[in-house]
This record gives sequence, structure tokens and C-alpha cells, in this order.
Amino acid sequence: MADAPVRLVAILGSATPPGRLHRALVEALARARAGGGVDARLIDLGTLRIAPADGRAPDALLDDTEATIAEFASADAVVLATPVYRGSMTGTLKNLLDHVPVEALRDTPVAIVAMGATDHHHLGAERHLRDVLAFFGALVVPTAVYLSSRDFEDGAPGERASQELDAAICSSLTLARARIRPLGPAPLGAGPRERGSGGSGPPRSERARAS
Repeated sequence: MADAPVRLVAILGSATPPGRLHRALVEALARARAGGGVDARLIDLGTLRIAPADGRAPDALLDDTEATIAEFASADAVVLATPVYRGSMTGTLKNLLDHVPVEALRDTPVAIVAMGATDHHHLGAERHLRDVLAFFGALVVPTAVYLSSRDFEDGAPGERASQELDAAICSSLTLARARIRPLGPAPLGAGPRERGSGGSGPPRSERARAS
């Protein structure tokens, strides 16, 4: 029986209507799907309603929060993409991550993509996202993608942008297929149940479908 496709979820932490980074991700995910064995989806937060993370249960929010968190939980690999705002990730993306339970990203390969107007802030969003992802115990791809205005022409991503995105996505998929679990020690944010869990088991997407 053929292996189930790797489920790749890309989250774009935008607060505005879809633009250049959205287009670049759509095209990169299409190339990943064309290579076979990948079920890829883009979630653009600029098109959704995500409630403020104020402690309420996701199923009580009556918006897109619960479904978006479920996408995290079912993903074998994740791409977190964000425009650079004030030298860091967007508040939109941080707010979503504040909703996500630790086990949803634990041991999950994650690629980081950031975009700014110039190269001056190329490490800001990446550095802060790495700090947050360490809290989850995620498996972060060693090198990140940083795009700027010069990587686009008339709104279309250039060759460098496409190559960088393809490399980051390929790395996350390779790690997902390697099934590196558990990755210890458990993060401090994990509760007793999550810290005691172990074993490799099937890919995350198969576990989600079976539940």
C-alpha cells in the first residue's frame, strides 16, 4: 500500500488582503504538490476571523479559530510565513500561536518565511519565531527564507524567491518523512501528559484521521 501523502500546512500571518507573499506561497505549494506525495494547503490569516487569545476554549469562539488550530494538529509539516512588522512577526500570527496547544507543534518540522521592504530587519521575525517555536518543542528547519521587495516584479516572485521557498519546503518535508519523534527533552510548556508521551508511530496526519 502506498504511503499516505505528507500533509503540509502553510500559515501566512498577514493582517491585510492577499498580496505578493500570498502569491509566492501559493505557487510554491503548487510545485510541492506537483512533485507527488504531498497534500499542501495555505491558510492566509488575512482572510479569516481569529479571536483574541483570552483563555476561552476554541469551540466557544464561533469563528475560524478552532478550524485553524485543527489544521496545525493534523499537519506533518508546517510553514510559518509573516510580513515583518516593527522588526518582528505580525501580531496576527502571534495571536494565533497563543491559541495553539503545545502538542499541536511538538516535534513538527517547521520552516520559517519572512518578508520585509528591505534587508534591514531580516533576522527580527526569524529570531522571535524561533523563540516561540522552542516553547512548543517544534523541529525548526535550520535556515529560514527572507524575501524583500527586490525579490518580486509586478507582484510575481522572482527566481531567487521561488528557489528559496522550494528549498525550505523541501527541508520540512524531508524532516517530516524522517519521522523524528520524540524529540527530547520535552518543552517546559508541555503538561505532564505531553511530557510523558513518546514513540514514533504513524505520521501526525494519519493519527488525526484515526481520531
